[in-house]
Order: sequence, then C-alpha cells, then structure tokens
Amino acid sequence: MDAPTSSRVSPDETRSWAEHERRHPNAFTAPPLHRGSMVPVPWRGFWNSVGTAALTRLTGRTPARAAQRSSAAWHQAGARRRQAFMVLSLATSAAATALFAGVQPAYGSAWLEYGQLVLFALLSLWVTTGFYTAMMGAWVLLRGDAHALSARSVADRQLVPDARTAIVMPICNEDVATVFAGLRATCESLAATGHARSFDVFVLSDSYDSQITAAERTAWEDLRTALATNAQQPQVEVYYRLRQRRTQRKAGNVADFCRRWGRDYESMVVLDADSVMSGQCLVTLAKLMQAHPRAGIIQTATQGIGHVTLHARAQQFASRVTGRLFTLGMQFWQLGESHYWGHNAIIRLEPFMRHCALAPIRGKGGLSGGILSHDFVEAALMRRAGWDVWLVPDLGGSYEQQPPDLLAELQRDRRWCQGNLQNAQLIAEPGLHPVHRAMLLTGAMAYLSAPLWLAFITLGTALWLSGASVAAGWSGVPGQLLALWALTLCVLFLPRVVGVLAIVLKGEQRQFGGTRNLVAGALLEGTLAVLQAPIRMLAHSLFVLAALTGLPLDWKSPPREAAAVPWKDAARRLAPMSLGVLALAVAVAALDGSALVWLVPIGLPLLLAVPLTVFTSQIALGRSVREHRWLLIPEEAWSPQVLRRAWLHAGRPVRQGGAA
Repeated sequence: MDAPTSSRVSPDETRSWAEHERRHPNAFTAPPLHRGSMVPVPWRGFWNSVGTAALTRLTGRTPARAAQRSSAAWHQAGARRRQAFMVLSLATSAAATALFAGVQPAYGSAWLEYGQLVLFALLSLWVTTGFYTAMMGAWVLLRGDAHALSARSVADRQLVPDARTAIVMPICNEDVATVFAGLRATCESLAATGHARSFDVFVLSDSYDSQITAAERTAWEDLRTALATNAQQPQVEVYYRLRQRRTQRKAGNVADFCRRWGRDYESMVVLDADSVMSGQCLVTLAKLMQAHPRAGIIQTATQGIGHVTLHARAQQFASRVTGRLFTLGMQFWQLGESHYWGHNAIIRLEPFMRHCALAPIRGKGGLSGGILSHDFVEAALMRRAGWDVWLVPDLGGSYEQQPPDLLAELQRDRRWCQGNLQNAQLIAEPGLHPVHRAMLLTGAMAYLSAPLWLAFITLGTALWLSGASVAAGWSGVPGQLLALWALTLCVLFLPRVVGVLAIVLKGEQRQFGGTRNLVAGALLEGTLAVLQAPIRMLAHSLFVLAALTGLPLDWKSPPREAAAVPWKDAARRLAPMSLGVLALAVAVAALDGSALVWLVPIGLPLLLAVPLTVFTSQIALGRSVREHRWLLIPEEAWSPQVLRRAWLHAGRPVRQGGAA
C-alpha cells in the first residue's frame, strides 16, 4: 500500500506522516488488518499422554480419533504399503543382526557384548528403513504411482480467480540483496502467467539490526518500483511488515500474519529467505488446492541449487540423483499423510488457523519452550484434524539454496537437532496419526543415530581391547561375515547406484553431462560423503549432548552467499575434534595397536576435518568441477528462466546455458 501523496504537502503534514510512520512502521507498507484468531491448545505432555492412553486401554474405552475423511483407495493402499515396508525392514534388520551375532567371538564382558548387539540391531533397522524407502522411490520413478497427487492432474484446470493466495516470506537479518533478488524473480515469473491478481506477497521481517531493516525497506520500495515499470501485464502486490514483538521465531511470525490477514486468503504459500519458485509452480499449487478440497498442506519437492562451492555442488547433485529416490519413496508409503518441510508449500489457511497454532512445551532446559522445528508438528496437527497432507514430487519450479560449506551445514543442523529432539516429546500426543508419530521419531533419530554409531564404535574398540580377537582361529573369512559385509554394502551404497541407473534408464544422462560425467560425479560425491560422514557423526553427537543438557542455542540465519572458509575459522570449529581423535588413537595404540582397525574409518577423516572443510568451500574448485561437467544437474545444464532472473538481479554472471 503506497503512502498517500498530494501535489501540495505542507511541512506540518510531512512531519505528521513521519511521526505516524515512526509509531506505526507498517501503516504504509501493509494492508488494513482483518483480524482472526489462532489459539494454541496446550500439549498434554509425553508421560501424561502415555498414562491417559494406558488408562483408556485398561478401562476399555475407545480413544478419540481424528476424523478420517480420506479417499478409501489411497488410504487402503497406504496401509498395505506401510505393512510391507515394516515387514521388509524388520526382516532385513533381524537377518543382519543374526549374522552379526554369529560372527562375534567370546568376549570377556557379556554386558558390553549384549550392548553392542542391541546397538547394531537399532542401527541396522535405521539404515534398512532408509534403504527400502529409496527402493520404493526407484519403483515410483520408473513405474509411476496411481495413488500419488500429481501436478499433471490439474494441467488443464482453470484457476478460480476469487480464491486468493498469499505468498509469505519470513526473514530475519538476511542478506537483503540476495533475498529480494530471488523474490523479484518469483514475482516476475508469477506475473508472466497472467494470474498475478490472484496472489499477494508479504515480506514478514523479524530483523532487529537497524541497518538491515533500513536496507529491507529500501529493497521493498525498489521491488515495487521495478514491478510497476512493466505496465503491459498485471503485477503482484508486494507488502512489507516489520514485526515489533519477535516471539516464537519463524512460526510466530507466520502465526502473526495469519491473525492479521489470514481471513483475506484461502491459502498461503510459505517461502524461505532463499526460496525461488516459478510462477507456473505457484499457480499449479493453487490449482491443486482448489481441486482437492480435503488437502490441508501440499508440499513441493524442492531442488537445491545456487552455490558453486564443491560442498554445495556435491549436496545438490546428491539431492537430484539419490535424494529424489528418498522423496518418492516417502511419498509412496505416506501418501496423504506426508511431510511438510516448512517452506515451498501451500497451506489452507482456515484449518491451519483453527488447528495448527503451536503452544510452548512445558518444562525446563533446551527441549522446552517454543517449538523450534514447527513444520513436522504443523503437519501432524493438520492431519489430526482430518485434513490431508500431500507431497507432490513431479511439480518442478521449486528451488532453495544448499549450505555453501560444511560449517554452514553444521550450523543449520545444530538448530534442526534441537528442534527434532524437542518434537520427539510430542510423539504420544492423543489423536496423532501413526505415520506422523513415526515422522517425529525419525526426525529425532536423524540426530540420535550419531551418538548411537559413536557408542557402537566405542564398544567395539573396548571389546577388542578386552582380549578377544575376531580373527582368532580363523582359517579363512567366515561365510556369515562375508554375507554381513555384502548386506551392509548393499544397504549403504545400492541407493546411489540405483539413482544413477534410473537416470540412464530414463535417458536423462545428457542433462547430467553424459553417462561418463554422471558416473564420475557420483563417485566424487560418494567419496566426499564417506569422508564427511565421521565429521557429521561427531558433530551431531555433540549437538545431541548440547540439546539434552540445555546449552544455549545461537539462532542465526545461514549464509546466503558463498565464501571460502578461512583456515582459522575451520580450525576453531573442528580442530578440537581432530585433536581429541588423535589423542584417543595414541592411547589405543599404546594399549593394542591392532584395535586401531575400529578407529581408522572414522579417525582419518576427523584428522583431516579442517583441510577437508576448507578444500570443499573453495569457489574456484567448484567452478573447475563444473567446467569438467562433473556434479552437473539439469538446472545447470540449462537453467530455468526464474533462476536466471534471480541470479541476474543478484548481480551474478549468468553463463550461456544458464548456470551462474
């Protein structure tokens, strides 16, 4: 909303407007309020919920369940798929655990031996569920899924003009130029569809740095001016709101929008600060929401792109080649009880405001207070209320940036770790769908698995030092051990192989630089993943410890522009890990040098953590890899126009073929 203008403005009026804007900074940048309510319901708490559920079973009363208003066809298909998924996962894990138990020698400590066996069973089940998810995804990639929600189903559908959609972008102390460059490209792409009048854009700022807020206001004014210069086609309206009471971080920012303007819109699309979405993608999301009146949330499968460092390129390549198998696999067994990842998704506002307000978790320490990782919880609450939550893997045009380096990735994981562990306390809340209970559990296990792996390796070393040698008395490698090795390698690496084969079978290898470059890129990404895995494992273990002990969390936005990690920064963050592992290796070698066999696979990468982090953050190296057409993804082989425009507005050079 533009500030009022007049051909003749007195100095008194100018001072009056300035004073009004100082007291009410959003009066001239946001639309009139249309207040609605969004009231959180207090959580029962884990033990209270468990006790209530147990009492309900003992008394024979029927527990209250969320209304199931799903299509019978997909609901029954989903139940069958989950049963098959669990049977396969449990059977494979049981077989691996039996093989592992069969090759163990007689250790001196039964407690340590049983502890290692239990850890192996848990970890093998965790890895196996990921494996079968990827295999289901490969099936969908090659054969399709009749029960999935597809963008193709609304290709010929007309958008209902009266059903308006808000596009909201919560930001906090971000790189202003990069954020508004991506937003401008998104707005321009939306205007090109001819449906701009059906959308409004809201930039919701939680920034508290005065220089950044001034830059945001200037960038917002520049964006409106730039859009207004194209008078040939209707443009989307862009609003800006600077929040004064910054409660509950991003979730609170979005909730405040809902209370102020949510009643004016049927749906909202939530963007992250690094999100870029094509106009066609946004229009298709709105069509899908209109075509499926029981859909509460529809999530796109975002593609990471934007940074040119070796680390970021490896991550976006893995996401495109192997990650999409996991995305398709999750959709295969979740169907209408799927994920919400907090951004690049459309949400039906009326049920969201009614059912998805987030109450703080009672208690003390780092796992209490406001919900940090809000997305999984909001999806669970939406499904509990009887609304469907879908993931649409075949809808293109949805992009985000990957962390440019390993330190930035670990900074992000520190926040996600605490949020996911916090969410695990809600697993027993009454009425949640079993699939969403499983999501809350797997979200926590994504980080709890790290200390479990560390404990498994530590126990293995301790058992070796206790005096038993696995190879003692062997005339050859036992068949059970060979079978265990084969099964382990298959579960860990077959998804990567299948991802490459699926690309070749679908004839898409040219988009990845050709078959030879595709294979070379997969080998390079796999090597980096193996080298970085121990660093992530130890870092995640420390994050879990910090979250459980209540150490303070410094919540910062990740870097939006890539820059090489200085040696001193990498050393300050990672050298303590390397020195700790070195000291441990020296101590173990002094006791029994042969026990180092347990430490070498994780110890060597940890010793190289500092140079590896600096090496993979080099922009020049990433560009060199791209010049060789390794780690290439289709969006780089020929970038979509919305990405080229975003890079152009951000001042990045755009090469022929589209990559920045």
